[in-house]
Amino acid sequence: MGKTLLIIPAYNEEGSLEATVSSVMSEAPWVNYLVVNDGSKDGTAAVCRRNNYPFLDLPVNLGLAGAFQAGMKYAYRHHYDCAIQFDADGQHLPEYIPLLEEAILDNDIAIGSRFVDKKKPSSMRMLGSNLIEVAIKLTTGKTIKDPTSGMRAFNARMIEQMAKGLNFGPEPDTVSYLIKRADAKVVEVPVEMAERTAGESYLNLGNSIKYMLRMTISILFMQVIRKRIGR
Repeated sequence: MGKTLLIIPAYNEEGSLEATVSSVMSEAPWVNYLVVNDGSKDGTAAVCRRNNYPFLDLPVNLGLAGAFQAGMKYAYRHHYDCAIQFDADGQHLPEYIPLLEEAILDNDIAIGSRFVDKKKPSSMRMLGSNLIEVAIKLTTGKTIKDPTSGMRAFNARMIEQMAKGLNFGPEPDTVSYLIKRADAKVVEVPVEMAERTAGESYLNLGNSIKYMLRMTISILFMQVIRKRIGR
């Protein structure tokens, strides 16, 4: 495996960031990491400076898509072979990083999935996940059981596409688009995830519902107007 960059978007994560980075350094010391401070209003930037973390300090809040794309541009400029989306809140567990790195050797995108061999629990959020799963299946023929997982690995080809493209956030509609228009090979890797330890989520209940509807509509209707990407 070549160089791997862990991209850690952080919005108001001063309470959890240090523990997250410490766990990464302990469990996966061979990877590089980059914190993307997404216009936080708390002391997230101060935590980065105090600990000498490599970080991008965005002057305004761009949201997850903008923060992650900033990290992908960094990964592309520095010639990384693999970029992994990794939450700052402690939900993603670094012991699964080697599995994602291994999976990306023969695939373009590897998704850390909670539901490869487990049934989804009954909840409004999982109902939305099921809708997105069906939308991806209808438009690409590919079954992705955990499309809203935020733990994803991308190879160098995908890094370039997401760094150069417009509105290429780390979202299910982007994954669907890359499958359909860039012939991306996607695999799911079974992982466990922890509960958020502190900080502020990008998605509260209301935003979660809006997010699920927006993703479903984008996958079903908006992908057809986006041009095909060449290899």
